[in-house]
Amino acid sequence: MSTAPPSTVTLDDRFARELPEMSLPWQAEEAPEPRLLVLNERLAAEFGLDTDWLRGPDGVRLLVGNQVPDGATPVAQAYAGHQFGNYSPRLGDGRALLLGELVHADGHPRDLHLKGSGRTPFARGGDGLAAVGPMLREYVVSEALHALGIPTTRSLAVVATGRPVRRETVLPGAVLARTASSHLRVGSFQYARATDDVDLLRRLADHAVARHHPAAADADRPHLALFEAVVAAQASLVARWMLVGFVHGVMNTDNTTISGETIDYGPCAFLEAYDPATVFSSIDHGGRYAYGNQPGVAQWNLARLAEALLPLFSDDQEQAVALALDVLGTFRERYESAWSAGMRAKLGLPGGVDAAALVDDLLALLRENHVDHTSFYRGLGAAARGDVERVRGVFLDLAGIDAWLARWRALAPDADAMDRVNPVYVPRNHLVEEALSAATEGDQEPLERLLEAVTAPYGERPGLERYAAPAPEDFATTYRTFCGT
Repeated sequence: MSTAPPSTVTLDDRFARELPEMSLPWQAEEAPEPRLLVLNERLAAEFGLDTDWLRGPDGVRLLVGNQVPDGATPVAQAYAGHQFGNYSPRLGDGRALLLGELVHADGHPRDLHLKGSGRTPFARGGDGLAAVGPMLREYVVSEALHALGIPTTRSLAVVATGRPVRRETVLPGAVLARTASSHLRVGSFQYARATDDVDLLRRLADHAVARHHPAAADADRPHLALFEAVVAAQASLVARWMLVGFVHGVMNTDNTTISGETIDYGPCAFLEAYDPATVFSSIDHGGRYAYGNQPGVAQWNLARLAEALLPLFSDDQEQAVALALDVLGTFRERYESAWSAGMRAKLGLPGGVDAAALVDDLLALLRENHVDHTSFYRGLGAAARGDVERVRGVFLDLAGIDAWLARWRALAPDADAMDRVNPVYVPRNHLVEEALSAATEGDQEPLERLLEAVTAPYGERPGLERYAAPAPEDFATTYRTFCGT
């Protein structure tokens, strides 16, 4: 795709035009001293954006929403949502703006969206701002997930605003510019349903079909087919999270996308030692969004989507509920199928092998021996080549792992195939904190090195050994994340 001159950068306002009831026109707060911290040049090129221009004063002002192309209509989107199980009828973009839609090299539109751009009418008492650290966290983790092949919003840039942000201490402020297939969420449909305007609900569903799941338009029941497509997309997404040890941390319905992309990287983190009960978020006191709970929460969120869509499934309430339950009931099978296939791939086994007992026994060993999730599976590739000590040495139960390895090796695992799906590098939590702390103080080098590792996660490279190593034990057992607001 050729690079467009800055004067031809255009932002479509299709969402604002087609669904005016779902947003409010708004403007970003003026950033007093905007300064580019990090720019995703590869992503910019996919939109034909001139990276030299983006690095210049006009480009930076676009990235904080202070200079938008003629004809653009920045809006704060409206949505509802269940937050930790509690319903809020009016959430919306309290500190965010949809600037408009860009056309990607694949010909499909992407939202250009800001976080930390100032208070909107949806702010609910918040300051509408964001600090450098949390915005860089989203940049690092979202780009890492993209490199791992997991659907996600993408981070285009982080710009320091020159404005202080008050949290527990005073921190430097920043705006994140990100792209997404859209920002339609389960909460968007909850909001539309709560208006009792079935025409609005139908127009929103038709918009979602056209944008994300066009095959549903040809089904006998297009809106039921839309629901089925979202169920399938979310089952696949959460299975992929589980396979790499990603803990989202705040799986509210307003953070569950219709596209099946990962969105809103607040208190997210990656597993250290394998344990389904792992919780990192400082506000998740009951463990609702623990690592092992993520599939069940996703299904619960999809049930809320079904409730919102019921009037579109059938005019008969009982039939609508029955149709919804039939589709919702496919989630667990879809999830288990995706996760089981992924586990067989991680173990280097062909698709026809029944590995259920082998996997169950392995997970029990990993949990009981507090084994690091990421490095174990990567080391297993070496074990498939004959070097078992790399994984054997991290177990206290040597008899248990020896017996398991013997069963597994008898199946002739494919080491090369394993290396293609088991990453060397993920955003290790202690390294993320190190990079964010340094960047907040003005030192970008740790951030750049971390990005170098996690955006090419499968190839082992000399000089990056510390990015593959587990966290110190005292850090791993006490680490907590925060939502950034």
